[in-house]
Amino acid sequence: MRILIIEDELHNARLLSGMIQKIRPDWEILDTLESVEESVEWITENGEPDLYFMDIQLTDGICFNIFEKVEIKNQVIFTTAYDEYALNAFKVNSIDYLLKPIKEEHLIKSIDKFEFLKQATSVPPFDLNAIIQTINQREAQYRKRFLVSKADSFIRLNVEDVAYFHFENRVTTAVTFTGQNHIVNFTIEKLEEELDPQLFFRANRSFILNAESIHSIENHFGGKLIVKLTQPLTEKIAVSRLKAGAIKEWLDR
Repeated sequence: MRILIIEDELHNARLLSGMIQKIRPDWEILDTLESVEESVEWITENGEPDLYFMDIQLTDGICFNIFEKVEIKNQVIFTTAYDEYALNAFKVNSIDYLLKPIKEEHLIKSIDKFEFLKQATSVPPFDLNAIIQTINQREAQYRKRFLVSKADSFIRLNVEDVAYFHFENRVTTAVTFTGQNHIVNFTIEKLEEELDPQLFFRANRSFILNAESIHSIENHFGGKLIVKLTQPLTEKIAVSRLKAGAIKEWLDR
């Protein structure tokens, strides 16, 4: 099986390549490409692989621009930071996708699905326009504000004013950039689903951070990181070794 990886983050490309070679050692990884332009040129000159692994966000645009310039007939497994809700169209159209950071068990399922479809007598074509439309509409569906209770009244709390969310003793607190605390009736898991992943990152089990709240990141022992927040916020938040690469990638977008 001939594989082409289209991924602009070298670290992610190497991880994915290593996992593929571990799971299917007989598969041949033809190349790793970083951009739309490079991918179009490669496919034009070499023809299609049997299977693509495509990151959605590339250095010079989104991977869907590749489809506009060359004909893609073979199957694609997308790698993306978009959540499952945003990508229901992928399932409807028999496309598979992997959420970053990619887990080996999820990759195995995607490969198994690809091999099953490969053996089928006919594979339904996917509707690229439906996928793009679904993703473009997702931005408006992220939470924009909260209604929080204060004594005998309610106030509006805009998401953009929240520096971070902290979960402790089964209570989730939204802390603003000015240091005000507001209790919100959401679990940390539910918040992670409803917040825009371009703006918010779950640093650990207890904290979800707004990108604008981060002042600096320092290396810590064991490959961990310590996140320092902007003033007047004084918290120092630990990020595990497993999430260290992900938060750096997120901040570098």
